[in-house]
Amino acid sequence: MKQAKNPVMAVETTTRILNLIHERNGARISEIAEQLDTTRATVHNHLSTLEQAELVVKEGNEYQLGLRFFTFGENVKNQQTILNVGAAEVDKLAEETGELGNILVEEHGRGIYLHRAKGENALSLDTGVGSRVYLHQTGLGKAILAHLPEEYVTEIVNQHGLAPSTENTVSNREELLETLEDVRERGYAYDMEERAKGIRCVAAPVITNDDRIQGAVSVAGPASRMEGDRLHDTIPELVTRAANVIGINLSYS
Repeated sequence: MKQAKNPVMAVETTTRILNLIHERNGARISEIAEQLDTTRATVHNHLSTLEQAELVVKEGNEYQLGLRFFTFGENVKNQQTILNVGAAEVDKLAEETGELGNILVEEHGRGIYLHRAKGENALSLDTGVGSRVYLHQTGLGKAILAHLPEEYVTEIVNQHGLAPSTENTVSNREELLETLEDVRERGYAYDMEERAKGIRCVAAPVITNDDRIQGAVSVAGPASRMEGDRLHDTIPELVTRAANVIGINLSYS
């Protein structure tokens, strides 16, 4: 991930303010000043400028993100070709398996969910569209990591680390590299309760004809249903088929 040579402190402060408002679903000037260890006047100046730019709105004593971010988000969403091409395939996956179907892409070394489709018996998880996750903790992320250049994988690990989410998370560099080799040989990745206890996932990389990794698709469900032949044969076949179809369609879109 590229680091700014001469970062602008004011922009960094503004970004931290926006992130805090987002994380707290609204925040007061006093809360922001305390969290950022700065003055109320400084926070007020930033918020006034953001309000003028229609990026935040004030509701009572709290500031919320403005609807301009909705406009930005829709624009970014429409630029995601894998979403436009792959959503229907993932919807079909969810319907066929009765579980939760997903599309994930990598940006700045993290995974971002672009699409989720719920089958008849799908779980409701804590990660929705737009959520960011650590790549090494998920099957989707490992499917992507396995097809990124090794030097970029090293950058990601150096920047984000390999923090465990559960006792099953791959949190050792050598073990991760071995796991990624297994993913390449097998053609798909597993999440065996590595991000959340009781949840398993099968994920396959979406690769275009020029051998570029575009993202990954998966099916996730409770460990009680993701086992035996279903875990090791049926769902991997469905997921890899969907990923291949999306990859082909992306290649000619």
